[in-house]
Amino acid sequence: MKAQPRGTDGSLLASLPWTMGALTVSLAPHVPYLPFWITGGFIGCAVWRYVIERRRRMLPSRWVRGGLALVCFLGVFGTYSSISGVGPGSALLAIMAALKLLETRKRRDQFVLLFISIFLVMSSLLREQYLWSLPYVIGSTLIILTAWLRMSAGANETARQSFTTGGRLLLYAAPLAIAMWVLFPRLSSPFWAVPIDTSRATSGLSDTMSPGDISSLSMSNEVAFRVQFDGEVPASRDLYWRGLVMTRFNGRTWTGSEPRVGTPVEDQISFRGEPVSYELTLEPTRQRWVFTLDMPKEWSIERTFMGPQQQIFHVTPIDQRVAYRVTSYPDYVVQAELPSIYRQSYTHVPDDGNRRSAKLARQMREKAGSDTAYIDAVLAKFHEEEYFYTLQPPPLGSSPVDRFLFYTQQGFCEHYASAFAFMMRSAGIPSRIVLGYQGGEINPIAGHLIVRQSDAHAWTEVWLERYGWYRVDPTAAVAPERIEYGTRGAALDGIGELWGFTAPPRFLQDLTMTWDALNAKWNEWVLGYGPETQSQFLEWLGMVDPNWRKMLLTLVGSVVALILMISAFMMLRYRRPTKDRASILYSKFIRKTGLQRRTGETEQEFALRAEVESTLPIDHVTSVTGAYLDARYGPDDDNAVTRLRTAIAAIP
Repeated sequence: MKAQPRGTDGSLLASLPWTMGALTVSLAPHVPYLPFWITGGFIGCAVWRYVIERRRRMLPSRWVRGGLALVCFLGVFGTYSSISGVGPGSALLAIMAALKLLETRKRRDQFVLLFISIFLVMSSLLREQYLWSLPYVIGSTLIILTAWLRMSAGANETARQSFTTGGRLLLYAAPLAIAMWVLFPRLSSPFWAVPIDTSRATSGLSDTMSPGDISSLSMSNEVAFRVQFDGEVPASRDLYWRGLVMTRFNGRTWTGSEPRVGTPVEDQISFRGEPVSYELTLEPTRQRWVFTLDMPKEWSIERTFMGPQQQIFHVTPIDQRVAYRVTSYPDYVVQAELPSIYRQSYTHVPDDGNRRSAKLARQMREKAGSDTAYIDAVLAKFHEEEYFYTLQPPPLGSSPVDRFLFYTQQGFCEHYASAFAFMMRSAGIPSRIVLGYQGGEINPIAGHLIVRQSDAHAWTEVWLERYGWYRVDPTAAVAPERIEYGTRGAALDGIGELWGFTAPPRFLQDLTMTWDALNAKWNEWVLGYGPETQSQFLEWLGMVDPNWRKMLLTLVGSVVALILMISAFMMLRYRRPTKDRASILYSKFIRKTGLQRRTGETEQEFALRAEVESTLPIDHVTSVTGAYLDARYGPDDDNAVTRLRTAIAAIP
């Protein structure tokens, strides 16, 4: 086999930077998800290839390229333990594009790299379709088209002209893209239902709780979910978003039972008062818990069940954004009768550790005389004594409840919920801890409620005769502002500074709300454009009873019509120019000579041939040729055209 040449002659020096720029733009959204060595490898290969072209060096040999490819493949497999999926696939595509640079000798190799750039741009949508995804796709595609045009551009064509041509091509494609988007039959789930790269999903709350877990979440402004209420938004003190329930305590960590499908537990709930209806859009969590306003009665999300502690869970982890409607009742009674076997479980505490707290609990219960009086006494202790609410509490070692109650006396919601539940159990009162979110922030522009990770919260439920499971939030006894205003509201009012929250400037706050409103509408109108929304939109456009057959026929007709319109526009734009008056008169002269004008023959050359081969007098040929040259190439003068017409008319 004949060895391929490895040298470079610098012929790609003008177009190679454009190809590298297109690759860089297409790789940009993948960088946060890629291992650092892949990004570094891409930069290294790009610099190496440019130096080779600039200095007319030799390209790496086939053995070197093969060895690098094998090492990179093994590196991707070792990093991801797989070569399939969004993450490994993007990593392989990125590193192979970098290695392809090292064997690029001709422009056809650059075309391959630009094809890879398009794949990288489109694959970024498999992770998430953000609001900025649309301008990014348009801008990156425009850059790739410009790079494509620069490879075949003439010597006098500027980069601006290539950029303009690429933009014109995108404008031609825009009507077709819009028609396809509006009319193509939609899938049964919205576009946001494409699972995102799970290596970057926000996990939020977990199924265990130790001191400090929620406080770390409370420093995050990431959106947990958004809520659109049908009516007025309830007060912040009533916004308890139920997630999962902790029932077992080992002395330091609370854990919950594995969700399971069993006997329906909705029958244990008695709903009272007026319901609250709303739509909740939950961000990916990689957990099975579904958050609802306490206490849910009806919900639209499929494949979900209510667990034995009235928590709602999904049969599989939620790795995609999901929207669902819920009807909740703020006034309710849960499990008015508690079997003895459950009572033992909900009052169990470890025998070792936290002994001072257990002893204090028994003393306070004996002194109080009743369960309700004892609960009030514990809450009064938190409120009246030197207990502080803070996001940065001191560390707790063994016997964390003892250290918190008697030494540090500083903590976040999980510290107070854990200590309160322990003291209830030590006194024989069934208790459990609920993890979820509390409060939220109203977006004044869009009108929906934003619940962030910083709103993560823990509270307790105690079981009392005739009341069933009754919510008690010990945090409200220490920091009532946290419950009344929420973390964001307390920060804006200056109260949260004592806890570690800082309020953003008003301008930044308004900008954040505007961006959030745009994101919410993007999720609703674009990513949530499913079959139901499409049918409503087509009915609004005038299509009666839209179905997939009608939509498909309309789509085909619209696409054909648009293609014909664009083709007609381009034919008119690029049609051959019409002949001017001088050219029409000169054509008449050629016919009178009886000769055929040769390809590339000038007027002077034709005149010399006509003087020899035609029967026309030489003076007529000379006068017509001179008048035509003046009319065609001289100043814009009607006298020259008149002289040409007169000279041709004088020919017998």
